[in-house]
Amino acid sequence: MPDDEGHPELAEIELGNVLSALADPLRRRVVRELAAGPDGEERTCSSFALPVSKATVTHHFRTLREAGLIRQVNRGNSRMATLRRADIEQRFPGLLALLTAEATKDA
Repeated sequence: MPDDEGHPELAEIELGNVLSALADPLRRRVVRELAAGPDGEERTCSSFALPVSKATVTHHFRTLREAGLIRQVNRGNSRMATLRRADIEQRFPGLLALLTAEATKDA
């Protein structure tokens, strides 16, 4: 059962939900940027400079959180997002490498 913030437990992270979340290019971009950073890096939602409204940014991050790709925590007046790197690698080995390779290919 997901926690109070909507983060699923490791065993609850489902491939269909992960792939659905990653189907959107902006959400893939967020995950790729987090994957390219150091493990445990926390970033605000606004630091990604997504070209959409604040409400849409909130939707994208909720989708990523509920799929189990990121963990969000409140830090004062902002929410920080962290990639659930170890959980993703344990559940779907190689997925982050594929996303990183996609970013390299697109560059």
